Amino acid sequence: MIRTIAAALAAVVFVAFSAIAAEETPPTSSDAARKETAKERKASKKAAKKAKKAKKAAPADTSSTTATPK
Repeated sequence: MIRTIAAALAAVVFVAFSAIAAEETPPTSSDAARKETAKERKASKKAAKKAKKAKKAAPADTSSTTATPK
């Protein structure tokens, strides 16, 4: 009798988990919107990188050096 109860319980659990796994969840955002957001993020990252490079390439201010004046 205990085996029968255990088998029935296992079958119920198996069916319940199968039903949960089979449910299709609606996407939180559309693929097009996700791709557009990714493009915007990539573009802003690229712009920030270019700005950083430009700032690095700018000539250094020589007024703060410790060289002796002539």
